[in-house]
Amino acid sequence: MAALARWCVQHRLVAVLLWLVAFGGITAAASITGSAYSNDYEAPGTESGRATQLLRHGFPGLGGDSDTVVWHTTPGTVRSTDVEQTMTRTLDRIAGLPGVASVVSPYEGRGAGQISADGRTAYATVTFRAQAENIDKGEARAVVDTAKAAETKGLQVELGGGAIGLTESSGGHLAEIVGVVVAAVVLFLAFGSLAASLLPIATALVGVGTAYAGIVLLGHAMTVADFAPMLGMLIGLGVGIDYALFIVTRHRRGLKRGLPVAEAARNAVATTGRAVVFAGATVCIALLGMLILRLSFLNGVAIAASLTVVLTVAASVTLLPALLSFIGPRALSRRERRRLYEHGPEPELPTGFAARWSVFVERHPKLLGAVAVAVMALLALPTLSLHLGTSDQGNDPKSATTRQAYDLIGEGFGPGVNGPLTLVTQVRGAEDKLVLDNLDATLRATKGVASVTPATYNTGGDTAYLTVVPDSAPQSQKTSDLVSRLRTDVLPPAEADTALDVHVGGVTASYDDFADVIIGKLPLFVGVVIGLGCVLLLLAFRSIGIPLKAAVMNIAAVAAAFGVVVAIFQWGWGSELLGLGRAGPIEPFLPVIMVSVLFGLSMDYQVFLVSRMYEEWLETGDNRRAVRVGLAETSRVINSAAVIMISVFLAFVLSGDRVIAMFGIALASAVALDAFVLRTLLVPALMHLLGGANWWLPRWLDQRLPRISIEPPECRAAHERLAAATDAEVADVLAKEQQRDVRDISG
Repeated sequence: MAALARWCVQHRLVAVLLWLVAFGGITAAASITGSAYSNDYEAPGTESGRATQLLRHGFPGLGGDSDTVVWHTTPGTVRSTDVEQTMTRTLDRIAGLPGVASVVSPYEGRGAGQISADGRTAYATVTFRAQAENIDKGEARAVVDTAKAAETKGLQVELGGGAIGLTESSGGHLAEIVGVVVAAVVLFLAFGSLAASLLPIATALVGVGTAYAGIVLLGHAMTVADFAPMLGMLIGLGVGIDYALFIVTRHRRGLKRGLPVAEAARNAVATTGRAVVFAGATVCIALLGMLILRLSFLNGVAIAASLTVVLTVAASVTLLPALLSFIGPRALSRRERRRLYEHGPEPELPTGFAARWSVFVERHPKLLGAVAVAVMALLALPTLSLHLGTSDQGNDPKSATTRQAYDLIGEGFGPGVNGPLTLVTQVRGAEDKLVLDNLDATLRATKGVASVTPATYNTGGDTAYLTVVPDSAPQSQKTSDLVSRLRTDVLPPAEADTALDVHVGGVTASYDDFADVIIGKLPLFVGVVIGLGCVLLLLAFRSIGIPLKAAVMNIAAVAAAFGVVVAIFQWGWGSELLGLGRAGPIEPFLPVIMVSVLFGLSMDYQVFLVSRMYEEWLETGDNRRAVRVGLAETSRVINSAAVIMISVFLAFVLSGDRVIAMFGIALASAVALDAFVLRTLLVPALMHLLGGANWWLPRWLDQRLPRISIEPPECRAAHERLAAATDAEVADVLAKEQQRDVRDISG
């Protein structure tokens, strides 16, 4: 690391130009190729997946995205002459727009059932030539504009569907701007230097910007969800600014000690840079743990997010030292430079609230530990009611046309019309057709079914489907129960003594199957992620206790963050006030991604906090002093980093995307609890209670483990001396009276 930092400082202009060329080149390539995202929630081998494949193979014409135009009249009915003429002309115009394959009007024979019983609401089905992810946003916008032009007093027109959802206005780049501005303010308050406060932001923006363009290109090579770039940006800005903050803080400390600029930058990367690389590696390992689930949808998210973390870490240890050498002493504030000039180098000792808090924790570890456990347990309680399911346009904000269309259809035709189930099967003879023709009567008598359409056959007569409309909303548990009832109780008797194999598909069935696959693999996934993280910490800190405590703390942070998400998004506590739509279930893929990201991020603070304690332990062999000094010297920068990360994550609530808002609130909650409850309260309290056992490692295991080092070389030498000592020598070290300085406050 020292050699890398030295090269970047000595060739600072080259280092900066290389990053700018990489950023510009990848961004240009992404602009030329465009995006190719795909939200494919199908899990291989599931029943809903087989239903979709059969439907696509037997009915190629149904392959395009199907959207709706809904209109509602206040006076009169939708059958009145003026309304019918207005909407017929409008639908004709929509049918002639680019990208539109067909339009089914309620005023035609095929759409006879698309007028509500009270005659005040009607809808038309607009089928595009492509799936939603492949539809040009301009084509979808043209449909919205054409339909909305028909609105008059007393005639409300709304639109819903996947393609229409593309046109919903988001926060644009407001979320990123707000997050960066808040981060800049916090950095300026922490450093007092404008130049020093801008460098972490510049470094993070270059790394994240390069990764964002790289994710666009990645979408052409594999399945990448449309929210992956925003998720990568959310993670990248948070960790990128924080990583750079830690390095700049160490650099400023070196300048205050009188080191030349080049040497201070080199030492910062050689010491704190090691912790940054290690922390980034843990985040990537946690993210790449999603690959063991073998779901293409999650593979793209994992690789995209990991790419962002890798590039932000690379920018922190290469671009940042080059920029630090450019600004020179201006990394310090004017007051700090004046003090350095007048009084010379001074040791930077922990003072103020950080030092007092460290002593307070040392004196009351049991009480404070109990308070921290109670807080985490209370916040984690809502997680017990976690419900994975369909989050659809009914969860959009009230002002969205998709939400209003959803509500109008639900009120006029029943909630199940917003998410019908599709029963698909292959047909191999006349006997199969006879059973299918009579199946709709059986389905109508099934509990939870509102209506059923007769079997529809393809041109070859070898594939058929029926549409079942539930009497409950797609995201309702009642609809999930209906899917299970059809699969286990209703369809098997009907298939007996025939060649039929009816598969239940549809939005609810697909999400339920996806959730079942994820839940089935979740224990293995969590075990692998936690296991790999513990191994890394074991190698780095040569201790059994440190990795075990980290695993427990990370699980606690994840559980509490899930509790906050459930309370806001599933229970609806303030979701409408925050502009996040009505309450609904949690997306099936969210737990896996959140576990990966939260586990990785929570390891960051563990590494930065314990690495400083470890340095002090290696130098003194005094656990109480190590914990006290480590907490006093790192708590301020950890808290500053946490405030920045929380601000960045919460800013993404403004993105207008429900999924990204879930991530933002979950990550912000986890970081807040991790920094202010776990790492600065519970972890030091437990380490004080455990004493020297924190650093215990069987000698036979220590001799067989490979060595990776986070601490600087001089501390590594101390570690080797301590590891080579006999038990009697260690006891003697611990018993010695240490030379006291301002940090040696008795606990």
